[in-house]
Amino acid sequence: MVAATENKKQKVIDAVIIRFVGDSGDGMQLTGTQFSDTSAMFGNDVSTFPNYPAEIRAPQGSLYGVSGFQVHIGSVEINTPGDDVDLLVAMNPAGLKTNLHALKPGHTVIVDTDSFTKKNLEKALYETNPLEDGSLENYRVIEVGMTTLTKEALKDLKGLDNKAITRSKNMFALGMVYWMYGRSREHTIDFFNKKFKKKPQIIEANTKVLNAGFYFAETLELIPNAYSIAPAKMEPGTYRIIMGNQATAWGFLAAAEKSGLELFLGSYPITPASNILHELVKHKHFGVKTLQAEDEIAGISSAIGASFAGDLAITTTSGPGLALKAEALGLAMMIELPLVIVDVQRGGPSTGLPTKTEQSDLLQAMYGRNGESPIIVIAASTPANCFNYAYEAAKLTIEHMTPVLLLTDGYIANGSAPWKIKSVSQMPEIKNHIIKKATDTWHPYDRDNDTLARNWAIPGTPDLEHRVGGLEKDRVSGNVSYVPENHEYMTKIRAEKVKRVQNYIPEIVPEFADEGDLLVVGWGGTYGSLHSAVKELHEDGYDNIGFAHFNYINPLPKNTSEVLRKFKKIIVCELNSGQFVKVLKINCSEFDFLQFNKIQGLPFPNNELVEKFKSLVQ
Repeated sequence: MVAATENKKQKVIDAVIIRFVGDSGDGMQLTGTQFSDTSAMFGNDVSTFPNYPAEIRAPQGSLYGVSGFQVHIGSVEINTPGDDVDLLVAMNPAGLKTNLHALKPGHTVIVDTDSFTKKNLEKALYETNPLEDGSLENYRVIEVGMTTLTKEALKDLKGLDNKAITRSKNMFALGMVYWMYGRSREHTIDFFNKKFKKKPQIIEANTKVLNAGFYFAETLELIPNAYSIAPAKMEPGTYRIIMGNQATAWGFLAAAEKSGLELFLGSYPITPASNILHELVKHKHFGVKTLQAEDEIAGISSAIGASFAGDLAITTTSGPGLALKAEALGLAMMIELPLVIVDVQRGGPSTGLPTKTEQSDLLQAMYGRNGESPIIVIAASTPANCFNYAYEAAKLTIEHMTPVLLLTDGYIANGSAPWKIKSVSQMPEIKNHIIKKATDTWHPYDRDNDTLARNWAIPGTPDLEHRVGGLEKDRVSGNVSYVPENHEYMTKIRAEKVKRVQNYIPEIVPEFADEGDLLVVGWGGTYGSLHSAVKELHEDGYDNIGFAHFNYINPLPKNTSEVLRKFKKIIVCELNSGQFVKVLKINCSEFDFLQFNKIQGLPFPNNELVEKFKSLVQ
């Protein structure tokens, strides 16, 4: 056990926001992840925001090559990674240049002085050295020669070259921050032992540097005290910190187990969805089958084939890949087979901003197919509930025999939060429509009276042979039909099937107020930002503001109009130009909607939301 050294000057605080920034090769994502995981293990509520360039290795020292990781921890409820930061750790001038604006005046910035060379200053477009020209006088600056101190800590360790030694400096920074916030180093040292178990020198090097940073901070007079952040009060249970993509993968694992079906994923790697594939590959012992296809079309087509054969079939992608999957998605809708498509949204159009977040694909999800081809569309809203909505997507597609498109986004997919571990026995039942034995009256398109879901006849089952394909089907036999009235009937029945899903999804329940002057409306991954802003306003006495967040997009909850009708003003907040508001106008045309939109590849800033909502009710 390597515990935090007791510090009699500890100052108790409710929460802190920390941002680690540096070059792509400086290990900022690992540093931030380790601090987040350690804080979650301690019992803090946690929210994270990784922010990194699209290039695998952007030019060293460049402004656009800065990689950052922001983490918000607290003993209170945490819903977002926060806006302005309390501590900035800048490993180079470019990191300082691009992130200093986010540091609160009077708060602390730790810099690696060894990186503030003339060359690096020029790359960061500094005309003078900010450590010397007085431009940082509004902040508490802690100058540390991290590279030099890292080399000093490892001078007696044999067998490591200079590059390997220098790469350990991120652990020096992490050690300092661990001391400042009373964190134990035990979890990180366990991580070293597991990750590098075949490389003992790497384990020793990182451990030594982590400890060196910890004890250096303890003796540094510029840090007057350490801070204490108590564990958060959370619902009893066993928790772990989880990323959104990992939670999505696990939700599908739980659905496969609950439904008794084998899980198949056919996918083509694309940022930021690839980690779902990476996670499911690890679980072959659960009977998971994964195929890394040669392209997006092959990915979804293989999943359709797996669904035809009786599997719980998944395909994953992001915006450009969803466009490529559109034709095959129409095929799955036409055949009426269960299929889940996960779209982890990113900044667009085209390649756009592949590592940044945006709610840019909603209209594509709703309408981006030829012909009349409605499907179920739902959206996750936090890293943790990606598990719930992956499970829900699987349940809906199996029980209603039509494709489900699950929308997440880069913010919640790569972000992390505490997740209360669930047992499969706690999850809702999943019923399927598999026909195991033919009867004299069986037909391929016999439908359930309530859901309108058709039979699921698995190939190889005696006497259940039938035709599938993209041509229109006869309403009973499933044979190809060009009869005009039959086409109209089938088009309407497929749409009605999706509409009836309203009977099986929860109604929308507004938070904070059931009626009032203003209703804040959001959907998907903006939940944390919007919830936090409205909560702050309520704590300031604005009890006339309500908040309604949508996870079910097509169909909308039954009581949507009823909820909207109870507020004088309605503002729809989205990370796009206004896509969900168009859906609302189509379905709820009696209302006038205000809009608040951002398209910057970043989550909503809390202070902007608060000011906007205040202006609408004052």
